[in-house]
Formats: sequence, structure tokens, C-alpha cells
Amino acid sequence: MKIIVDADACPKAALQACFDLGSKYAVPVWTVASFNHNIESGLHVTVGGDSQEADLKIVNIAEKGDIAVTGDGGLAAMLTGREVRCLSPEGREYRPGDIDFLLEERELKAKYRRSGGRTKGPKKRTWKNDADFFRELEIMIREIVSE
Repeated sequence: MKIIVDADACPKAALQACFDLGSKYAVPVWTVASFNHNIESGLHVTVGGDSQEADLKIVNIAEKGDIAVTGDGGLAAMLTGREVRCLSPEGREYRPGDIDFLLEERELKAKYRRSGGRTKGPKKRTWKNDADFFRELEIMIREIVSE
């Protein structure tokens, strides 16, 4: 098992929680980001700046039983199909039954933006988001370790 972090947009507190829990449970933490980001990690994979390049690399290195941390519902859809458990930086697990709804919602918002509409960005991250993420990641690690 390994934790793979989509580090292009991962909040620093969530990334640090991955490192802390990875160390605590002896689980390697891989980070994947474009060359535009400065990530300090022992297992870091740098990819080019092309669209979706980090996502494709994550799909290629992910294996059944891994944990992926991403805010990208499309990437989560690909990974859950490969039996990789996915967690958002807010601490919400992407479940196979929810993926269709998430992808449909994403497509509707993109269509709205293409037609000139504006959508709100994510809310400001709070300490509760950090605590929720840490708790859920630890639960997920324990579940996989005990299988």
C-alpha cells in the first residue's frame, strides 16, 4: 500500500497529514505534481505542465489497495474503478456510487462556465477541514492495513 498525493492543488496541511500518517504507519507517500510546483518529498514524481499529465501519472502508478488524495472527481472516477480508495483534501471519500453524480455536476458547471456563467470557487480552508482529513485518512489506512 502507498499513499499517492495529487500535489498540484493539495493544501499544505493535507499534504503534511499524509507525511505524518505515512510515517506513523510505515506507508510510503508518493507526491505527483507538475514542474511548476515546489514539493519536498522523498518519493516525488515531477511531470510536465500539460493538462492532465499529473493525473495520467497517478493512474499509471496506482495499484489496488492504494490510497489517492485528490480534489479531482475525474481522477477519482478512474482510480476507484481500479480499486484504489480516494479521499478529497476535505476528508470526503469518493465512493463508486457517488462518482456518476460528481461527474455530471462537474460537466454541468463546465458547460455553464463555457456559456459565460461564473461559478464559485472552493471555500476558504478551515482547521475543521484539516482535522476531518487527518481523521478520515487515518481511518482509511487502518482499514486497509487490517484487511
